[in-house]
Amino acid sequence: MNRIAALLLLSLIALPAGAREPGRDAQPDPPPPLPEGVELAALITDSRLSEISGLALSRRHPDIFWMHNDSHDANALYGVDVQGRIRATLQLPVPNIDWEDISSFEHAGRSWLLVADTGDNGGIRTELALHLLPEPDTLADHDIAAEVVRTIRFRWPDGARDCEAVAVDVQHGAIYLIGKKRTPPDLFRLPLWPEENQPPDTLHEAERIGTLAGIVQPTAEDLARSPVYGRYRSQITAADVSADGRYFAVMSYLHIYLWPRHRDGWGAALAQPPQQRDLPWMAQAEAMGFDAEGRALWLSSERLPAPLIRMDLSVQP
Repeated sequence: MNRIAALLLLSLIALPAGAREPGRDAQPDPPPPLPEGVELAALITDSRLSEISGLALSRRHPDIFWMHNDSHDANALYGVDVQGRIRATLQLPVPNIDWEDISSFEHAGRSWLLVADTGDNGGIRTELALHLLPEPDTLADHDIAAEVVRTIRFRWPDGARDCEAVAVDVQHGAIYLIGKKRTPPDLFRLPLWPEENQPPDTLHEAERIGTLAGIVQPTAEDLARSPVYGRYRSQITAADVSADGRYFAVMSYLHIYLWPRHRDGWGAALAQPPQQRDLPWMAQAEAMGFDAEGRALWLSSERLPAPLIRMDLSVQP
């Protein structure tokens, strides 16, 4: 879908029903403006991406994002361009039990992807998985060989929890994970490169290192208006660390939160009040990642048509 068609479709979605009623003198109301610094790049309409749950900028292929769907869907990553078109599909040799986030990073001269199979809506999983694989050299459909994928198996130290937000800090060799449903959200850490002498089936235990400060909680009005969904509005659905390691970003269904690096690490950083930015309306905001320079965030949502949105971080909220 080209940009003009995408904008027209978004306009139709945003218009109230009365504005679309036929009539010689009827003039459609304009769609509500996006916040300053927020740009709609495309609408994703391909049915293969019906439930986008993770997004990460490719470190190897310019203007390509790697995306995946939510639980029990195809065990595939999709390379999507800035026009919202699928350009490549990677079939992974691991199941999609509940893939919830994806990270991209560079290490030792190679570009890598990490797929987080960490969702647990029912709070019953005793073991979770993080799958690492190198980005393919060519942007084409690939069946990824099993020997290429390295899996980190892990558990939580204090019982099962849902987790939809995972970020990689390659400079410190760490993976950060954020619980979704507890208040305040808790922050955990795992090694990105566990000791090589450990057996590949080693079950690691995530280390709890703190909680997130400043996450806006639902008001009494929110809960009265929607007792079930009102409480979900503050839950964390995505995370990323900028490529230069300077910023940590997380997303809820309503907001973006940003923290600068702290000399005592991310546990200390995320305990400080964050910078908060409002999201434009999205049906179910669950996919977010930094651009290559750390100057903008790219966002998307479950449910089609899914917007692909760029948020310029240089524009003050």
